[in-house]
Amino acid sequence: MTPLPHQRSATSTADSPARLPVEAGQRHYKRLPVHSSVEHGFILLEVLVAFVIAALALVVLYNAGLTGLRSTATSAHYEQAVTRARSHLTLAEHASPLISGTWDGDDGGGYFWHLRVTPIVSTTVRPSAALTLTGSASVPLTLYAITIWITWHDGDATRDVRLDTEEIGQGIR
Repeated sequence: MTPLPHQRSATSTADSPARLPVEAGQRHYKRLPVHSSVEHGFILLEVLVAFVIAALALVVLYNAGLTGLRSTATSAHYEQAVTRARSHLTLAEHASPLISGTWDGDDGGGYFWHLRVTPIVSTTVRPSAALTLTGSASVPLTLYAITIWITWHDGDATRDVRLDTEEIGQGIR
């Protein structure tokens, strides 16, 4: 005899496990798992921990971005200072005649400059022509050390750039 579709067979096959027959009028209720209040609190705790971890990650990312912006600003200040120092160095090198001494001043925009020209060694050379334009038979030359500092305030720190060069100038007789 073949069971009707609403009836279940008491025999089992290799594909399905054995099942008990269902009597007419009998209802089967599927039981839902019962959750205790401890499990609900634990889920809330997980959400709070995840929120705290996300907040800490955002703080770290914010600080990294802020550090990058500060580094960019500091780099721009150094670039500006190097440009100003080269300008002062060019002016000092082309001064005729070079004069030893120290000078300083305000360069504007929060930058300050300090220039030092120091004689290193002097010598006298004899040109290939017998007489120079001044009528002498020799020309005094001096090797000068030229140093320029550009300083500025960056927050609580004072930063500076220093450029050095040497230049041959007409010596003192």
